[in-house]
Amino acid sequence: MEKLHLYDKILSPLVTEKSTNLSAQNKVTFKVHFNANKKNIKNNIEKIFKVNVTKVNIINKKTRVKTTRGKKVKVKGFKKAIITLKKGQNIDLTSGI
Repeated sequence: MEKLHLYDKILSPLVTEKSTNLSAQNKVTFKVHFNANKKNIKNNIEKIFKVNVTKVNIINKKTRVKTTRGKKVKVKGFKKAIITLKKGQNIDLTSGI
């Protein structure tokens, strides 16, 4: 298995209505690499954003078939991580790193 760089595990932030509501509870949602585990994600988030992570939850979204304009289209699955930060800390997703 090849080694992945620090930024290769965290692909992008997920900004949806549900993830925006979670920000009130000190939680941030990211799309992560399918080989990433909780320990890797925790260490990478702490190094990149310089915050303290208390908990990491991982959810696997499966590939599904969706009908669009009468045609069946495959929607690719992905892995997402919900990161709970220490109280009083936050990650500003609108600014660059």
